[in-house]
Amino acid sequence: MNLDSIVRFLLPKEDHFYDFLEKQAAAAHEAAQVFARFRQEGVTAATIREDVQKIEHAGDALVHGLEEALAKTFVTPIDREDLQKVSAELDDVLDLTNGAARVCVLFGVTRPTQPMMDLVDKLVECTLVLKTAVPLLRKHKYSELIEAVRVIKGLEKEADTIFRDAIGRLFHDDAVDAKKLIREREVLDDLEKAVDHCDHVASTLANLAVKHG
Repeated sequence: MNLDSIVRFLLPKEDHFYDFLEKQAAAAHEAAQVFARFRQEGVTAATIREDVQKIEHAGDALVHGLEEALAKTFVTPIDREDLQKVSAELDDVLDLTNGAARVCVLFGVTRPTQPMMDLVDKLVECTLVLKTAVPLLRKHKYSELIEAVRVIKGLEKEADTIFRDAIGRLFHDDAVDAKKLIREREVLDDLEKAVDHCDHVASTLANLAVKHG
């Protein structure tokens, strides 16, 4: 056991850092669920953007809160670099979900395509797993955390297939004009990246499970 680990073991731990991460994971899932409402009749891109952006702003406040707490705290439950990394990666998921909503408004996507919604569904699934997995850090349930990571990695592969197939169809359809191609590709790209960043979070959680398990 190194000196840092000994100090961390002996001194009281500031477990409220887990609160920040758990709330960020919940916010990412909430934003994905809001985006999923886009499939409903009468729900506009502008409404989705406005609602997701509110969640994104709340997520930013959580990031800032964690960073301020890190600056004031000597002993953290896990390494401060790891806390900051998980927080930043969760924030990326939320930012990319918000980015996809903004692109829908910017490029005039009035109704989502089926591939868009298929990716959103994968994002909802991934963020739900993250929402349930992040609290496992606090509970030191590392074997369960590893299993959650496997689930997310499987979902990310499925999302990658959806993305590649959708892009391939767009480029091979001569009836698709340049504006439609750009519009749909931009939305699909942000959604795929959001799912991909769920995988980034999962990889970091797996590393933490190995490190502390």
